[in-house]
Amino acid sequence: MKIFFLGTNGWYSTDTGNTVCTLIETKTYYIILDAGDGFHKINQYIDDKKPIILLLSHLHLDHIIGLHSLAKFRFDQEINLYGYKGTKKGIYRIIKHPYSSPIANLPINFQITELKEGNHNIGFPITCKLLVHADPCLGFRMEIEGKVITYCTDTGVCDNMYELAKDADLLITECSYKPGQEEWGWPHLKPEEAADVAVKSNAKKLILTHFDASTYLTIQERKEAEEIAKKTFKNTFSALDGLEIIE
Repeated sequence: MKIFFLGTNGWYSTDTGNTVCTLIETKTYYIILDAGDGFHKINQYIDDKKPIILLLSHLHLDHIIGLHSLAKFRFDQEINLYGYKGTKKGIYRIIKHPYSSPIANLPINFQITELKEGNHNIGFPITCKLLVHADPCLGFRMEIEGKVITYCTDTGVCDNMYELAKDADLLITECSYKPGQEEWGWPHLKPEEAADVAVKSNAKKLILTHFDASTYLTIQERKEAEEIAKKTFKNTFSALDGLEIIE
């Protein structure tokens, strides 16, 4: 299993990275986590006809703006998007004239399925639970190729996050705030909070992503957040655009 971080910023793109998008390549699937600006890079990594699954956490623009680039792709297989209720209406409201090329005109097959909280099978087992954010936002727990991969972004610490991350081989979560930063209203995580969740959930590895672009101005600041998180959970890494890992 290979994991490619194509966008690691939250809120907006800067010279430190595009907005959030992660691609997981397994033996049988391409799994895309959110569709920020980094989404436009997926054709550099998708080179065969394995099914493409896009898991959308929520509809904030930094997580869906990359869908504007769908018109450039020429994949033979469908892209199957999964999100919470309201996802289909929200996507069709934006990916249309006068904002973008309408979904019906795209040169690819694109399907949207809405998921309720709970356990599902979309070709592999997945658990979806609502996180704590300003608008409905799903966290995902995937069981694939003998691994548990958990993805929780745009959330404060909450019970559902612990449940999704329990015994995970890899926890990918956000790090929008800096240590000691005064929160400005929308729930997000600080590095030490993400690390504490990893410890209490018995996760094996933690990767921090979705660094708020207005807060983390340099890559060095991300490394400093990583070092702070390592004090609580040693096996922590901060993501950068272009990072590739093998699980």
